Amino acid sequence: MEKSLTIKGLSEEDRPREKLLVQGRKNLSKAELIAILLGSGNSKMNAIELSQYILNSCNNDLDKLAKLEVKDLTKFNGIGPAKAINIISALELGRRRPFSKTKERAIKSSQNAFEELNADLLDLEHEEFWLLSLNRANQVIHKNQLSIGGMSGTVVDPKIVFKKALDNGATSIIVAHNHPSGNLNPSKSDLEITDKLISSGKLLDLPLLDHLILTNHGYYSFADEGLI
Repeated sequence: MEKSLTIKGLSEEDRPREKLLVQGRKNLSKAELIAILLGSGNSKMNAIELSQYILNSCNNDLDKLAKLEVKDLTKFNGIGPAKAINIISALELGRRRPFSKTKERAIKSSQNAFEELNADLLDLEHEEFWLLSLNRANQVIHKNQLSIGGMSGTVVDPKIVFKKALDNGATSIIVAHNHPSGNLNPSKSDLEITDKLISSGKLLDLPLLDHLILTNHGYYSFADEGLI
């Protein structure tokens, strides 16, 4: 008998939607969860098989899948813009979930600062430089993206950093940027801009509390390393 290429052709207990209702979401594989988003496959694969094919192309790594854009996903037969947007939207919601806040965001450690910024810098293929403006209670009052660069660097002007911080009414600041390469070690330019920000902050009585370098696998804190 020829294998069915549709979800409806599967036994009811193997259909992802029905399986979720009966067994719960935790019992679905990654491919089955993606198949729910797709709804259908193509002329050669049902939705589950197509989902597994897409996952295999990313080495079964959701972090790699989350980096794909609409143009990347629509290269797969059976994935149009609408299905690609469904996948991207679902992964983006999952990415933001751990970093949603329901209470005042007080920064008491480098880990707190990392958690505040990670959702903004995760999965990027280029560098960005961000500013956290804090009040006297070390609560975040504003979060600003200050510059966007390429894969190997971004430029930020200390004058822009402190102008934005003063406009925000900050009493102290934390800055951060990402390294798409995954290398957590600070570069020479990272060290230089940190020294400039420390010096300028002392003159303005607006201290730099930390500078973080973020990757998909963790962070580097200048304060924790005794460099601030």
